Amino acid sequence: MMGEQLGRQERLFYTFCLADRIPPDHLLRRIDAVLDLSWLRDALAPYYSHTGCPSVDPELMIRMLLIGYCYSIRSERRLCQEVEMNLAYRWFCRLGLEDRVPDHSTFSVNRHGRFRDSDVLRQVFESVVRGCMAARLVGGEGFAIDASVIEADASRFRRVEGSEIDWTAAERARGPTREYLAALDGERSPTNPERAPKALSPTDPAAAWTTRGRHKVMFGYSLNYLIDTKDAVIVDVEATPTRITKEVDATATMVERVEECFGLKPDNIAGDVAYGTGKMLGWLVDRGIDPHIPVWDKGKRGDGSLAREDFTYDSERDIYLCPEGRTLKTTGRVHDGKTLLYRSSKVDCDACPLKPRCCPTMPSRKIPRDINEEARDYARSLVGTDAYRQSGRQRKKIERLFGEVKRNLALTRLRLRGPTGARDEFLLVATVQNLKRLVKLAAIPPPTAITV
Repeated sequence: MMGEQLGRQERLFYTFCLADRIPPDHLLRRIDAVLDLSWLRDALAPYYSHTGCPSVDPELMIRMLLIGYCYSIRSERRLCQEVEMNLAYRWFCRLGLEDRVPDHSTFSVNRHGRFRDSDVLRQVFESVVRGCMAARLVGGEGFAIDASVIEADASRFRRVEGSEIDWTAAERARGPTREYLAALDGERSPTNPERAPKALSPTDPAAAWTTRGRHKVMFGYSLNYLIDTKDAVIVDVEATPTRITKEVDATATMVERVEECFGLKPDNIAGDVAYGTGKMLGWLVDRGIDPHIPVWDKGKRGDGSLAREDFTYDSERDIYLCPEGRTLKTTGRVHDGKTLLYRSSKVDCDACPLKPRCCPTMPSRKIPRDINEEARDYARSLVGTDAYRQSGRQRKKIERLFGEVKRNLALTRLRLRGPTGARDEFLLVATVQNLKRLVKLAAIPPPTAITV
């Protein structure tokens, strides 16, 4: 027979323990076991007033933000509603059943104020990396670098063609616009000095107009990851406009920051061909880091004519020798800040039987040589080695991290604007990914040596 719910009358007293309602294997319970934010209040103390009413606990806000990026809740208004109703969220945030959840506007005030002034989100990220190092998830021997495009919070249909906008007073008062105009005159300009942007966004001018995202064209920022290839722990993260040169420049910034912060200097770094520029390879080789990166080389020819590889470089005399034994010399002038040009004599070329295959449309042959060609040659010599092949296999781990960002964590479009907004979101999502790696792998005991 059909049953009926009984016991509708409410009890007068309840014995209720919030922690007992959270399963032992719940993700937030496991994260709470490895997350240490005891240092947070002391780090933020200089940014709070000594008088006035008590403010919202900063650890509560950080824990709520971590929940939001862990469960793809990036709207602070919705995040507050979810924490209000979800028992696991309340337990992780150290809130009781009757404790009040902060208003969503509190996050905006702190994010644009003391959180950015103190750079606390990066400190939280770095503290999690140290936790991964303590759990021996970071080997420090091999790193991998790559970038993925995330759509900016800027409509691709409301763009201004060209690199100039006649800003109104109201537009200049916006945070992203102020940040962009201030950065133009600084050392880290969001644009390339030698190439003006094709289009700008009036709402987020620092975002780059790109064809590399999920749409045919859009405004975007690049999520740059530097990972340790042992267990795919993200050791640093950087936000840049989606321009290849900015992504490559971010590599040096992250490598130096990791060495200064954690004392980690890798033996090798793996990356794709976009990082195989002479400048990047020279920077790595000068620091004793093996570049497991394909060389970016546009000198190869597929029409059967003589390529640069057919010429021999004499390092002692600083000349090139053509297949007929003629010399190509340079004046020593550096073009475009990176290239030396070696030219042959017109007299030698006119009488050369190989001229139709060498320089049929030019009076003499010209060969460009990068000022970092020795580093490029060294990078070529590493191709095919066991270490190079292993780095190539391990580099795929960074692609899985980007897939997790976009598919599992649903970060396909930014909600915050400007480079600082992109940096805040990227730091939070990288922190969540490291926490997930930590709780997944820290419980696995490391392999022990077997004595035979």
